[in-house]
Amino acid sequence: MEVIVSKEIETVCPEFVGAALEAKVVNSTYNEGLWQDIHALGDKYKTELTTESLKDISGIAATRRVYRACGKDPSRYRPASEALIRRVLQGKSLYQIDTLVDMINLASIAYGYSIGGFDADKFVGDTLTLGIGEKDEPYEGIGRGMINIEGLPVYRDAKGGVGTTTSDNERTKIGIGTWHLFVLINGYDGNEENVRANAAFIQELLKKYCSSDGGSYKLYR
Repeated sequence: MEVIVSKEIETVCPEFVGAALEAKVVNSTYNEGLWQDIHALGDKYKTELTTESLKDISGIAATRRVYRACGKDPSRYRPASEALIRRVLQGKSLYQIDTLVDMINLASIAYGYSIGGFDADKFVGDTLTLGIGEKDEPYEGIGRGMINIEGLPVYRDAKGGVGTTTSDNERTKIGIGTWHLFVLINGYDGNEENVRANAAFIQELLKKYCSSDGGSYKLYR
C-alpha cells in the first residue's frame, strides 16, 4: 500500500512525517499483560501531566496547530492521542475493544501521536492519500455515526475516507478476525526520530501480544 501526502497537507504542515506499518497478526478479545502496560503508563501520566499540560506534548501540540490551520477547532474535535490521555487523566479507563485496538491506543498515548489502525484487506485500491476533509464529505466514524470531517486531515482510499486523526472509519476498522494489520502514525511535529521510535514500539508490542514478527514499516512525507 502506497501512502501519498497531498499538496494540501504539505502547505499547512511541510514538516509532516508519517510511518506506515504493515504486519500479519493474530487478534484476541483481551490481553492481561497489555492492560498491565496500559495501566502502568496511565498511573505514570497521572503524576506528570494535567489536562492542560498534555497539550504541550509535541505530537499533540503540532496536530492541534494543523487543525487550526485547516479551520477546525481542536478543542471540539480533539486529536485521538489527546482524547485518550485526557480520559486517563480524568480517572476514566480506556475503552477495552480488542488486543489490536488496545495496543494501538497504548502506542498512541505513549508517544502522543494520533495513530490509525486498519484491517488492510478492507481497503479499496492500492493507494492511500492524506488530504483535508471537504464540506459534506460522507464519513462514518467508529461508534460515532456520521461526523463532519470538513477541515480535518483525512486518509482516503479509492472509495473514500478511511481515517482521520480524530476517528477512523467503520468501513476499514479492525475486527477480531483481522490478520492483516495496517497502521499509520501521524507525525505533524516532523520528529522523524520519535515517529521511528513509535513504529518500533508498535513492532515490539505486536511481537509480545499479537503472535506477530512485528512486520515492517516505511516513512512517508
